[in-house]
Amino acid sequence: MAAAGSAAVSGAGTPVAGPTGRDLFAEGLLEFLRPAVQQLDSHVHAVRESQVELREQIDNLATELCRINEDQKVALDLDPYVKKLLNARRRVVLVNNILQNAQERLRRLNHSVAKETARRRAMLDSGVYPPGSPSK
Repeated sequence: MAAAGSAAVSGAGTPVAGPTGRDLFAEGLLEFLRPAVQQLDSHVHAVRESQVELREQIDNLATELCRINEDQKVALDLDPYVKKLLNARRRVVLVNNILQNAQERLRRLNHSVAKETARRRAMLDSGVYPPGSPSK
């Protein structure tokens, strides 16, 4: 019985390179990591949506505070609170940008994993391996 990664013989008697243990390990690792990457991507997407909602709520609150401040007969100094809200909004936007960049990197990684998996699967299915690929 041949070990995994050893060369096989086709019906015509010519040696055909089989998948190596390294290729099988790489494919298994890619398949193992794909669900984690997709789950992380969906969580980042959910956080980004909540960040957008929070930013909108902060904007609404700041607008309402400004309106209340203008309508008051008694001079209330709400400016420090408005400034705090705007500072909080700025931080939310900053975190949202960081999350957006991380999500884009995850999307590219997921795309690369899918592309590499498809390439390896096509190589395995066709039995054609590029020169210099390990076949022992």
